[in-house]
Amino acid sequence: MPGQRSPWQDVLLEPFGALGQWTLSAITAIGQTTDLLFKVTKAIFRQPPRRRVILMQAYQIGYLSLPIVILTGIAIALVLAVQAHAVLKPLAAQNMVGAMVNFAMVSELAPVFTGIMLSGRVGSAIAAEIGTMKVTEQLDALRVMGTDPIAFLVAPRFLACVLLLPVLCAISAWSGIFCAEWLATSLWDLDGAAYNAHAETIIRPYDIFTGYAKTIIFGGIIALVACRKGLQTTGGATGVGTACTEGVVIASTLILGANFILTLLIKEFWRWIA
Repeated sequence: MPGQRSPWQDVLLEPFGALGQWTLSAITAIGQTTDLLFKVTKAIFRQPPRRRVILMQAYQIGYLSLPIVILTGIAIALVLAVQAHAVLKPLAAQNMVGAMVNFAMVSELAPVFTGIMLSGRVGSAIAAEIGTMKVTEQLDALRVMGTDPIAFLVAPRFLACVLLLPVLCAISAWSGIFCAEWLATSLWDLDGAAYNAHAETIIRPYDIFTGYAKTIIFGGIIALVACRKGLQTTGGATGVGTACTEGVVIASTLILGANFILTLLIKEFWRWIA
């Protein structure tokens, strides 16, 4: 009949509909996350979190994350050292292993993998905690008592993630660097002085600063995404699980994308001022 679409037209148009729906959802999520960032910033200046609350979040987010952060840094650095040694040995450039490992760990690998590991451990915990409070109406109870959930729940977690992720990144990077040096000097009998000399020549303070500075952005991403998912949780226990999963996936994806954009912008900025 005139004006009626055939089945094959529906099949062809379905991907475009899904793309449009995904685009609208992404725009909505960006707007909600930006709005949450503004509210958190305003809450931090108007109602600074109490020191006891900050210390509790620092313990939960920072101290309890040390084992997985250190293990991640060591594992990445050791694998990178093995691969670098296999490539450089035929070229008689084994002493450059330290330069490759140290530069990669400080500037890229430690910040990115620390952020991803923290999005799994910390992001899921934040989303689950706030999501459970949402579905059990504890957030409504806070509002009834005159307490702002953003200032009481989100702001301390945001501050802890932003302030502690650079520290955890540094611990992860240097743990891996020390273990990679031990592997190179003990297993492959590389000269320690030459190993460190090449590494110090390649790495600049600028690389260390920019690598750690990126983790501040990553910490904000983890906290905002996890808290937003927790605040929007619906559907009981199933909804809490969904919020945790989506929070971890979205935060990890955003960290990878943000790392590329930040690295590109930092390199262009450095080239412009150099």
